[in-house]
Amino acid sequence: MEIIEWWPKIDPTAKEWLVTHNGEAVAPDVLTKIVAAGGSLTSDAWWIGEEGPDGFYLSDEAIDWIEATANGEKA
Repeated sequence: MEIIEWWPKIDPTAKEWLVTHNGEAVAPDVLTKIVAAGGSLTSDAWWIGEEGPDGFYLSDEAIDWIEATANGEKA
C-alpha cells in the first residue's frame, strides 16, 4: 500500500509526529499505526526506507512527500 493510501487512515497525532520528526527513525507507536492503516513494512513500496540501529526510517522520497503535504503542496 502506498503512503497516499495509508496517510489518511492514521490519526492526527501520528501525522503530526511524522511532520515534526520528518527524517528521524519512526517512533514505534507511529509505526504501529502505519501498519494498522495498511502500510506493509515488508513491501517494496517507494516509501519504505531502511532499518537502522535506531529503528525504521522512511525513504528520502517519503520524507519529501510528507514535507510537501505538510506545506500544502501537491505531492
